[in-house]
Amino acid sequence: MQTDIEIARATPLLPIAAVAARLGIPDDAVEPYGRHKAKLDLARIPNTGRDGKLILVTAINPTPAGEGKTTTSVGLADALNRIGRRTVLALREPSLGPCFGQKGGATGGGHAQVVPMEDINLHFTGDFHAITAAHNLLAAMIDNHIHWGNSLGIDVRRIVWRRVIDMNDRALRQVVQSVGGVANGFPRESGFDITVASEVMAILCLARDLADMEERLGRIIIGYTRDRVAVTARDLKADGAMTVLLAEAIKPNLVQTLEGNPALLHGGPFANIAHGCNSVIATRAALSLGDYVVTEAGFGADLGAEKFFDIKCRQAGLRPDAVVLVATVRALKMNGGVAKSDLGHENVEAVQRGTVNLVRHLENLRQFGVPAVVAINHFGTDTDAEIAAVDAAVTAHGARAFLCRHWADGSAGALDLAAAVADMADAGTAQFAPLYDDALSLFDKIDTVARRIYRADRAVADPAVLSQLARFEAAGFGHLPVCLAKTQYSFSTDPTRLGAPTGHVVPVREVRLAAGAGFVVAICGEIMTMPGLPRRPAAEQIRLDENGAIIGLF
Repeated sequence: MQTDIEIARATPLLPIAAVAARLGIPDDAVEPYGRHKAKLDLARIPNTGRDGKLILVTAINPTPAGEGKTTTSVGLADALNRIGRRTVLALREPSLGPCFGQKGGATGGGHAQVVPMEDINLHFTGDFHAITAAHNLLAAMIDNHIHWGNSLGIDVRRIVWRRVIDMNDRALRQVVQSVGGVANGFPRESGFDITVASEVMAILCLARDLADMEERLGRIIIGYTRDRVAVTARDLKADGAMTVLLAEAIKPNLVQTLEGNPALLHGGPFANIAHGCNSVIATRAALSLGDYVVTEAGFGADLGAEKFFDIKCRQAGLRPDAVVLVATVRALKMNGGVAKSDLGHENVEAVQRGTVNLVRHLENLRQFGVPAVVAINHFGTDTDAEIAAVDAAVTAHGARAFLCRHWADGSAGALDLAAAVADMADAGTAQFAPLYDDALSLFDKIDTVARRIYRADRAVADPAVLSQLARFEAAGFGHLPVCLAKTQYSFSTDPTRLGAPTGHVVPVREVRLAAGAGFVVAICGEIMTMPGLPRRPAAEQIRLDENGAIIGLF
């Protein structure tokens, strides 16, 4: 059986100008990065008058068995195009951390991929490097300002701006910096986050245009004075230079699927520690270029979909038309208590037990008023009885499930799903509404997500956290939505509690104000904003062969 990278290499690709031409994008709006990828200058694309239907692809909670959310997004977009529906795919860019860690790349798989997969999974067009540089420029200017007299009166104990790197490196979570003498500045404790958790990443993904991005960058709060007065990036005069570093990165990237259909890949915040959605700019561009847009949100629906609805759609004024919830028999068996080593054996009872996770997500999605269907991403070990058990559980809860074989068959394997999704989007039955009102207090927003999405008894926080939230509200930020950072593996904050746990609490250990991005991050349980590598990182298998080709990347 061919690997993903072998399938990708064996497929002839269209010149990127030909992909752009399929959408009516003029040549002068296409800025090629080689033959098969390009930046788009949106200012040079004429107003099409289109306003496409927005389709979100989300999933059950991830397991080591795999769910295939990106693969399904690609397969669905290809299938919609195959049945004559002009469709644009709008996805996130992969981070180097998972590529060299445990999860691997994020370009789909089998015959449902976006390509060129090696480029996309590695350095691509340099967007993440630009975000890292802009973020760390601000960090350098903070320490430089303090070194040269600290005229703003920044309290070094209250600096909240950490550095970032796009790699899993647990050794950098907590550091002591500026040691070695007077010439190196004032020693203090700090740390690193992964680039996908950077507020700069969130700003790029939520900004409407270049001017809005610069305004948001200026609002970043880097720390406080001794009197707890906020100090911003604009106070440090860093926003202009940061914008210059991001001037190319803000342009969406155009690539293609294996079937030559257009895909916009732009931005890449994780959904377990950030808001988990591709850029508003790319999504809006896709809506103006296609009649249908397929996008995704990271990890399970309790994380990515909730943040897509409550943060991205709220800020951008988007109104989604349909949702596809991805599940696999293998993952449901794991939720039903089966070990990964035993997933190849039929176990209908375990599937039935595991469907509680799928049903919980379906129930949650209904709270947002958007109609949903289930895509059963097929694996070769699935049996008819196991598939029937999933279908029965979905039907019992008033939804439809579609068996999809896009990994093996490309668009031909997802035609039934595509027809149903198009009909659902065209019906116009969505009555989208966010989960909570802007006027609710920040902690009550956190508690609402914990109760209604995670099905916890309540959220809890120490008095220091509650006081910090009260200060955010007193400073005029009480209207912002909340972004809960927690484990992706469970509805609870305990990654080992699979299925659909109830009766738990959601402990909030820290809150961070992302004033430029426009939300408040609540860090829950033991989640880290700088991941670590696993015992056997994927990096151990990645190398060049004797012909200089990359192998081991997946």
